[in-house]
Amino acid sequence: MEPRLLEILVCPLCKGKLQHLRDQQELVCRADALAFPIRDGIPIMLEAEARPLEPGQKSGGLAQS
Repeated sequence: MEPRLLEILVCPLCKGKLQHLRDQQELVCRADALAFPIRDGIPIMLEAEARPLEPGQKSGGLAQS
């Protein structure tokens, strides 16, 4: 994903900052404990498409790429 796009994208629920996980192709919102998928280079910013984070992932258990 383009760095400029990552700078302006926010969580659609809380408007908080997202963490880009390149290897997993996800954008993570720790506040809402959701991971939004990136498919074919396009972030899918729909709550219905997001997966809930597991308890260990909410507090920083993910490695950022």
